[in-house]
Amino acid sequence: MKYKTVAFVAARQKQAQDALVCLKKRYAHVQPSRADVIVVLGGDGFMLRSVHKYLHRGVPIYGMNRGSVGFMMNAYKETGLLHRLERAEPIILHPLSMECVDTRGRKHHALAINEVSVLRQTRQAAKIRIYVDDQLRMNELVCDGALVATPAGSTAYNLSAHGPIVPLGADLLALTPISAFRPRQWKGALLPGTATVTFEIIDPRERPVSAVADDTEIRRVKRVTVYEDRTIEPLLLFDPEHNLEDRIVREQFLV
Repeated sequence: MKYKTVAFVAARQKQAQDALVCLKKRYAHVQPSRADVIVVLGGDGFMLRSVHKYLHRGVPIYGMNRGSVGFMMNAYKETGLLHRLERAEPIILHPLSMECVDTRGRKHHALAINEVSVLRQTRQAAKIRIYVDDQLRMNELVCDGALVATPAGSTAYNLSAHGPIVPLGADLLALTPISAFRPRQWKGALLPGTATVTFEIIDPRERPVSAVADDTEIRRVKRVTVYEDRTIEPLLLFDPEHNLEDRIVREQFLV
C-alpha cells in the first residue's frame, strides 16, 4: 500500500534522535496528526507508548529498532523506507481492557497491548481469588502476583514468569501466576480470547496490590477485571521477512 504522508517520532535516546534527524533529511514528513502512517524510532517500550498515544488516530504504525531488544520493531535502515512501507504486512492487535476498583472505591480504566498484571506492593505475598467469566476458578492464590497476556505480549513479562508463548491468531489469552507460593504446582491457564478474568484481592489493606496495564499503574486495588477489547484495533506494520507471527513462533525454539 502506498502512503502519501509519513510522520516520524523518536525516543529520547541518542541513537533514536540521530535516526530521526537522518530520516527527516531524507524523506518528506508531516506531524503525526496529519500522517497516513507513523514511523516509530526506538525500542519496544517506546513502541508501546506510541501505540497508546496514537490509538485514536487509527493509522498504521511502523517501528524501526533504535533500542535494545526491538521485538515489536523492524530492522533500522535509512534507505528504501517508502518501498518497505508499501511491502509491509499489517497485524491487528486487540488490546486488553483493564477495569479496576481501588480500596477507596474509585474506578479506573486502562488499555494494555502486552499484559495486565496484579503485583504485591509490600514484603507480604498477595492473596488473590480468580474468577473466569464470573465462575470461581481459584479460591486463593498466594503469590507475588498474576497476569493476563495477549498473544503479542506472551513473549514479554509473561514469558519471564514462565508463562506459555501464544501464537498470533490463536484466539487465546495466557493467565500466568508470578512466583506462586500456594498452590506451588499451578502454572497458569490458557483461556479463550473471549474470556473475562477477574482478580479479587483478599485483604487488600493488609496485603496491598497494584494493577498495571502496560505502563499505567493503579495502586491499592481490590478488584481487577480484564478482557480483550475487540472494538479497538491498532494496526502495526512489519516487513515480510520480519513478520511478528513468525517471530513469536521462533521464540518457542530458542534455547
